[in-house]
Amino acid sequence: QVQLDESGGGLVQAGGSLRLSCAASGRTFSSYAMGWFRQAPGKEREFVAAISRGGGSTTRYADSVKGRFTISRDNAKNTMYLGMNSLKPEDTAVYYCGAKPTAYDGIVYTTGQAYNYWGQGTQVTVSS
Repeated sequence: QVQLDESGGGLVQAGGSLRLSCAASGRTFSSYAMGWFRQAPGKEREFVAAISRGGGSTTRYADSVKGRFTISRDNAKNTMYLGMNSLKPEDTAVYYCGAKPTAYDGIVYTTGQAYNYWGQGTQVTVSS
């Protein structure tokens, strides 16, 4: 079992940047594929970015964030990151990280149902 704790959210003006962190408990972080999802008010939770287990050789992004967001992981720190640049008001949402234990390298998961563990979320608000 793993516990996830997101941080780094806040209020930023359009065009600004933020870096979200997802800290995981336990000693097997590298064996988890990880992902970021977000949920805006009145909307369904949607996929943002995902990274494969281990060294994170594979990443995947939603079209809406491609070229602006960067997902990464530091297994030594049991932490995943989401760098967000050129933020837009439509990026406003609660951002959640998810973890999925897997034995497969190079595989990413883009649906919420695939993930076994979730954090509590961190609010990102982008003002126009």
